[in-house]
Amino acid sequence: MLYPMLLVSLAILSLAILGCLYRLLLGPSIPDRIAALDTIGVILLSMIAVISMLLKTKTYFDIILLIGILTFIGTTAFARYIERGVVIEHGDDK
Repeated sequence: MLYPMLLVSLAILSLAILGCLYRLLLGPSIPDRIAALDTIGVILLSMIAVISMLLKTKTYFDIILLIGILTFIGTTAFARYIERGVVIEHGDDK
């Protein structure tokens, strides 16, 4: 019973990524696009977790952690760039 449910969840997550790709490519503003990119990262985490459950292995957990860290850093960097115009501030920029 679990196997068909995991396959359905993979299909639904794939559709969600397509929706986010639409928002990423045609989003009306840059913050919308950044939110779509962050959502794609979270959906990828979910898909890898579901695949890991399907294959009954724990080897993908490191990849999940790495994608989570990269998604967080990317979203934070984009948000900081929108807010201040730079990602890393130097002391002489003030």
